[in-house]
Amino acid sequence: MSEISIRPERSGDEAAIHDLTNEAFFGKSYSDGTEAALVGKLRDAGVLSVSLVAERDAEIVGHVAFSRVDVSNGTTDWYGLGPLSVAPERQGRGVGSRLVGEGLSAIKSLGARGCILVGDPNYYSRFGFRGDCGLTYGDVPDKYVQGLAFTGDIPTGAVEFHPAFGGQ
Repeated sequence: MSEISIRPERSGDEAAIHDLTNEAFFGKSYSDGTEAALVGKLRDAGVLSVSLVAERDAEIVGHVAFSRVDVSNGTTDWYGLGPLSVAPERQGRGVGSRLVGEGLSAIKSLGARGCILVGDPNYYSRFGFRGDCGLTYGDVPDKYVQGLAFTGDIPTGAVEFHPAFGGQ
């Protein structure tokens, strides 16, 4: 049995990432079914700052995307994490954690001051993300809008992800 390897997305991965993302989010109560299209829109707009895949036996079994975000207080150099997708049969085995960890390292190397996401606090707190921190995103409850500062403090204000996210 081979190990999971993490690498940057490369040309030719698009269809596999699309299919994987659809499978990962299918039937989830928190999914609106647009996650696979979102990744494609971010890619097409040229705003995927970091896009990593997890591979096992030359098959893509995970993917994570990072793109720049704006905060209404004018803070710069912050990135958004999402979506994070792991093949259903690989979920709960550390693939997502490896993707997030390596992705956070990658955005740090780009000069990121921190990362923001909308997601499950029970999952993302293991990486140091925290909600109820002064960030807002539309009508999403504050505990799900989470930040992780690499330098300084988590900014306060309304988060604006790329328009491909559909806005809030």
